[in-house]
Amino acid sequence: MNLPTEIFGEVIVVHTPEELGADQRENFEAYLPALERGNVVLDIDATELLDSEGLTAVLNVQDALREKNGDVKIATTNAINRKIFEITRLDQQLEVFDSVVDAVKSYR
Repeated sequence: MNLPTEIFGEVIVVHTPEELGADQRENFEAYLPALERGNVVLDIDATELLDSEGLTAVLNVQDALREKNGDVKIATTNAINRKIFEITRLDQQLEVFDSVVDAVKSYR
């Protein structure tokens, strides 16, 4: 898996694919913890399909990064994706921000 990324100091922003589900789960879970930074912001604005397998992958990545003293945070202005995190109550386990900039700044 090769996703577009941007580096801001000790934080890497990863732009998630259009679909984040069962077909992408294994590669996604392996890709993110292998990045050169432990603090990750997932920009999920362009993700149009985010199912339970995709959400599980995000949580598994969070666990893997925390074991390495890192973390994952979510950035989205996409109302549907934000609602998915609210309905599943994952917004209580993952920090969700309105912008990539706010999410990156939160690591300071």
